[in-house]
Amino acid sequence: MAVPFHFAFPVDDLAAARRFYGDVLGCPEGRSADHWVDFDLHGHQIVAHLAPDAVRSRSTNPVDGEDVPVPHFGLVLPMAEWKPLAERLQAAGTRFVIEPTVRFPGEPGEQATMFLLDPAGNALEFKAMADPAKLFAKD
Repeated sequence: MAVPFHFAFPVDDLAAARRFYGDVLGCPEGRSADHWVDFDLHGHQIVAHLAPDAVRSRSTNPVDGEDVPVPHFGLVLPMAEWKPLAERLQAAGTRFVIEPTVRFPGEPGEQATMFLLDPAGNALEFKAMADPAKLFAKD
């Protein structure tokens, strides 16, 4: 089993975070208190901390003709999990920063990817590699 990561991030509304991460993304809720909520993101612990003053604006960097939001976090999923997630998000009326698409077609880094914002404006990316063994390939 891979070692799970832990990531804590600011939100300005815990109820909105619960709806987004719990209902839309399907992350089971873990422990919580008045100012934070743990979520299980595919076995990884992410924690929404109520910190309205820390929610900040985002920048972008150009990648393969798209303006990729920076910073962002997310997961590299198997394609068999990425496609149903993309369909679920589309069916839920999610507004994407970058619609579900294939980037770098025919190259070692070919990947399906999508970017979206949570209700607090935190950017998330979910991707799936055409060849998972090439996640870190240079050529």
